[in-house]
Parts: sequence; C-alpha cells; structure tokens
Amino acid sequence: MRIISADCHVNEPPHVFDGVPAKLKDRAPVMKRGADGGDGWSFDGGPPKRTFGIEATAGRAGMDKKLTGMTFDEILPGNYDGKAHAEDMALDGVDVSVTYPNASIFVYTVEDRELGVACLRSYNDWVLGEFQAAAPDHIVGVPMLPVDDGMELCLAEADRMLAAGARALFIPGNPVKPYHDPYYDPLYARAAEAGVPLTFHRTFGGKPSEADWAELVNLDVTAAGTVYRFFAAVRPFTYMVFGGVFARHPGLRLVAAEVNCGWLPFWAQTMEQNFDVRSGMGDSSIGTDRRPTDHLGTNLFVTVLDDHVGFRMVEQYPWLADTAMFSSDYPHSVTLWPNSRTHAAALTSGLPEDAAAKMLAGNAARLYGV
Repeated sequence: MRIISADCHVNEPPHVFDGVPAKLKDRAPVMKRGADGGDGWSFDGGPPKRTFGIEATAGRAGMDKKLTGMTFDEILPGNYDGKAHAEDMALDGVDVSVTYPNASIFVYTVEDRELGVACLRSYNDWVLGEFQAAAPDHIVGVPMLPVDDGMELCLAEADRMLAAGARALFIPGNPVKPYHDPYYDPLYARAAEAGVPLTFHRTFGGKPSEADWAELVNLDVTAAGTVYRFFAAVRPFTYMVFGGVFARHPGLRLVAAEVNCGWLPFWAQTMEQNFDVRSGMGDSSIGTDRRPTDHLGTNLFVTVLDDHVGFRMVEQYPWLADTAMFSSDYPHSVTLWPNSRTHAAALTSGLPEDAAAKMLAGNAARLYGV
C-alpha cells in the first residue's frame, strides 16, 4: 500500500539565507559552533541559543539520546539535500514527503522585518528551487507566508510561491491576529481558488504566548511542551469553524501538522453540543449553518504519528479516516523512520482497506495533488 509522510522536516543548510539582498547579508542569520561543540543558528550575531540535537538525530546511531551538541556534518544529508531526502524516504517505503521548515521559522520573530521577510523569501526559494526541485515527484516543500507583515505582502509571496510550484503554504502557529479574523479573508480566497492547502505546524512560527515563550524563543525544549503542543489545533479549529471562516470560504483546506487525531472525537462532540444549544438560542457567535463534524476531512485535516488511540477510534468515528494523514516526522528524535511500514501495518491492523489507504496516502494525495 502506498505511503505518504504528510509531516517531515528539513534542517536548513548554511547557505539557506544566501538569497537575501546584499545590503542585508551582514545581518543575516549564520550557522555557528556552540559552547557544547555542536552547530546551531545565530540570529543575532552571538552564539547559537541551541545546537542540533533532537531535531536531527534520525539515522545517527549513538546520537538518538542527544538533546543538543550535534554538528551539521553529523546529521544525515537527507535533512538538507533533496535527492538524499528522497532516497531516505524510499528506504522507508515512503513515496512522497511533505517537508516543513525548522530553524527558518524564527524569521517570524526577527524584529527587523525587512530582514525577516528577506530571509523568509530566501528560504522559500531554497525549499522549492533546490530541495523540492531535486525530487519533485517525491517531495512537497512547504514555503512560508509573511502573514504578520500586511496582507498585500502576504498575497504577493503566496502568488510568487504558487507560480514557483508550491503545493502547500505554511502559516505560523502564533500569528499576531487569530486565524478567524476577517483580515485573512483575501488569503483564504486565494488559497481556495488555487486549490492549495494552508498548513500550520503545532505552535511553530510567530510570537508565542507566555506559556510557550521559553520553548519557542529561548529554545528550552521540554517534554511538557512537546506534549502540550499536540493540542495546538484546538483553538484555531474551534474559532475558525464557529467564526464562519469555512462558511465564507467553503473550498479552503487547513492542515494542522503533528497534532495526532485521538483528541478529535471529544472535540467534535463538544463542538456539536454547543452548535445545537447555542444555535437554538440565536447565538450570533455561531457563524455557520454546517455542522462542525462536516468540516472534518473537507476543510480540516491533521497529521498523525503512531497515534494508536486515534487509529483505534476510526471504526466508531469513520470521519477520522478522511481527516488524518500518516507521517514519519523524519528526521526528529521521535521519527518512525526507517520503520514507517512496520508502524503503519500495526496502526491500520483491523481497519477496512479503504480507510487505511486514505490515512496512509489517499488524503495527502488529494490534498497536495501528488
């Protein structure tokens, strides 16, 4: 059975920001050696706040327990070389990989917005023009949108990336304005018209809330934060449905990456209950006539890892099979690579073949056009 990994990552190479204009090059982020002997990105000219570790340990025996301290030369070339990435996917029995940024998400918090946007564009050119271009049948690179820098600029970058062959567009997990704000309507209309999904990855990107500041800004990556971020889609999903975003843009498709799906039945139950009660009261905060569950698998999607709870729920909640997309999370420390087929077989054991096919590849194939 075909497998698509709907959530993998790159670890950007040292030249990823070489595309910034000449006048900004002396301020562009650079890769540096850290105090622990590893390499990491410096965004302010000083030593890196964090060096490579749990985000890059795939395939490196003996390093799977290192939180930090890896050099760039120690990580697999599949982190940054498109041809090598496709070969690593083939080794795993994965046909297509949807790849998200890593260090580049910090361009959203750079105070110098001219520099931040220039770095974003340079990353976008690299991920489509070099990384995806090395194996276009097997890689879907996800370029980033500058949603906080004005809608005109955001739409211009969206159009530039669509013209360059983008099959998905990344939006940050912590935007200045919440995603149910009418500010985003022009972007939603453009994405729906182009048939390209918008996707966010947990709380990656943007200026996080105080609760997440230590992890996403100071890079103190804790176990608690990792667990907490699996529930990052609850707020945008809830407010966008009830805020009428999909009523205004029925063709819009939104992906929440690396959040799993076991929580969705309870979320859907709670949404349905409040839809029934509050609609009967004439509550104007309910901005849709469609039932919340009807958005799952049509407007709302999630990517999942080895979520055994979620896969066991498919029989009772068949809409999960239309909503969830399998992923390996290569090259992170929790990756299922290179054993994705073993995990997929265990996760889908007992499921109807059509449901398994949707979750392992079908949903991603129709969403990304691969």
